[in-house]
Amino acid sequence: MAKEELNAEEPEIIYIPDDEGNEEEFEVIMKFEVESGKFQGNKYMMVVPVEVEESDEETDEVYAFRYEEDGDDLKLYTIDDEDEWNEVEETFNTLVAELDNEEEA
Repeated sequence: MAKEELNAEEPEIIYIPDDEGNEEEFEVIMKFEVESGKFQGNKYMMVVPVEVEESDEETDEVYAFRYEEDGDDLKLYTIDDEDEWNEVEETFNTLVAELDNEEEA
């Protein structure tokens, strides 16, 4: 299925430019690698915005990116392929369900 990394300690923060070039702060909530199928070997990260507008109530915004690491450089790629998105979403939901089951045990 997937290898995962969870942030149990200090959160990992990354900065992603928006459409206007302003850097937005995001917390990485999960990283995983797909181990089988069409997207085998691809690495993905799930991020949430750090700053939420005060007018907004709690948000459920989670963004997914395919990523590659080259030394200290992190390259993010949007997921435009519907099959790839479905694979990422299914893997993420499975990992979250496994975590919920572990917490209940």
